[in-house]
Amino acid sequence: MITVYVLQSKNKPKRYVGITNNLSRRLKEHRSPRSTVTKLLGDFELLMTESFPDYSSARKREKFLKSGNGRTFLNDLFRMGPANGG
Repeated sequence: MITVYVLQSKNKPKRYVGITNNLSRRLKEHRSPRSTVTKLLGDFELLMTESFPDYSSARKREKFLKSGNGRTFLNDLFRMGPANGG
């Protein structure tokens, strides 16, 4: 399974949308001091995950969530202000 995930900064109005085949490993990488996502978001929480049977389907969803309509969808879903994610 391929997972599309959304991280939300606890301190800033910022989000990150990503894709992985191993979510626990990827979250550990994001928490590493060398991660650019950690530098961007600071302390973050996992907002949502969606699983897909193949990379192609997951990539389409990731691209949507990173688009303007996708950001609007996430804002409506989580009732927060605009976020710069991607």
